[in-house]
Amino acid sequence: MSLAQLHYFVAVAEEGHVGRAAARLRVAQPPVSRQLRALEDELGQALFERTPRGMRLLPPGERFLVYARAALSAIEQGRAAVTEARGTRGNVQ
Repeated sequence: MSLAQLHYFVAVAEEGHVGRAAARLRVAQPPVSRQLRALEDELGQALFERTPRGMRLLPPGERFLVYARAALSAIEQGRAAVTEARGTRGNVQ
């Protein structure tokens, strides 16, 4: 499972549409679709229902969304901590 897959999953879950998620992420639509399929294959579970109007989270997808958001949030907090530590490195005595 990659960070890109988590980002794509969250974007599609929030947008309800692969095309809108791809535009939001500033990437082409085919890689988003491929990565979602790969994520579902890895998890062994469909996360979305594909409809003519877009994508709808299935119950397993709704559960996974909580953890995907938490993982992405933790990574952002880690990056912020590193940035903060870099800024205070010269001040440590």
